[in-house]
Amino acid sequence: MPLPLLPLPRLLVVSRPALWVNTVGTLVTGLWLTGRLFSLDVRLLALLVYLTLPFNLLIYGLNDLSDREEDARSSRKGGWQGARLTTAEGRPLLHSTLLVNLPFLLLAFLLPAGAFALLLLCALLFMAYSVPPLRLKARPFLDGLSNVAYALPLALPALVFGDALPWWPLCALMSYAVGKHAFDAAQDIPADRAAGTRTVATTLGVQGTAGYALAWFGLAGAFLWPVSRVTALALWLTCGGMALRLWLNPTPRQAARLYPLSIVTPWLVGTVAGVQLVALLVRKPWHGF
Repeated sequence: MPLPLLPLPRLLVVSRPALWVNTVGTLVTGLWLTGRLFSLDVRLLALLVYLTLPFNLLIYGLNDLSDREEDARSSRKGGWQGARLTTAEGRPLLHSTLLVNLPFLLLAFLLPAGAFALLLLCALLFMAYSVPPLRLKARPFLDGLSNVAYALPLALPALVFGDALPWWPLCALMSYAVGKHAFDAAQDIPADRAAGTRTVATTLGVQGTAGYALAWFGLAGAFLWPVSRVTALALWLTCGGMALRLWLNPTPRQAARLYPLSIVTPWLVGTVAGVQLVALLVRKPWHGF
């Protein structure tokens, strides 16, 4: 008897393509930093494919399976911001997620050991965030700190090519990821409290969460400052600005209104950084950090 699976269109919805920039964009940025943006290296191409549907299905599919109770109360779920799963979809989604991800275990034979270990760490952190018994999502402050996993693909190209790790951008992106997680969780405070789920946002309240996110965005900009003051200023202006707006008007509704801006901040700050980096690459070879 064949395993029940979800159709591809439904899997795409669950994987939240609007958020693929958080994985694909991070890898491409790391490739920029090695000075090999246009490299056709098969290892990087395989990683690029994996960080689209398969990896995002692992992130958000397991999350949606664990959060069905909270998502049923959340008005923003059921569309591009995340699926609202039915009970009947649970097992087919789990089977589909495993089926799509298992072939990429072959990356263990394709990548250097350090690169594969980092990729595995990313996957384990995302699984620990959503899946019991750890379920870090329901452990205040650990929930956000585990989101450094979004930053780790930045280091993959350097590990693949044996280059020095881009420590300043990596620390900046990890700080940004922690702040963004807290900021995005503020809009879910009513649904999470109704479901009895404790998060950094339910613990701090909306205004406290805004201040907490603002501190992390400030730290992210400080890490970027030695690398690119313009990029640091762009991050402070966009991310710091939206956190400050939420702090001044601390309601879940305001957090929901600001969420689309949160979604595009990687594009905005990344564009500023990318333009400068391309200019540097045109003028002279890039030797990393």
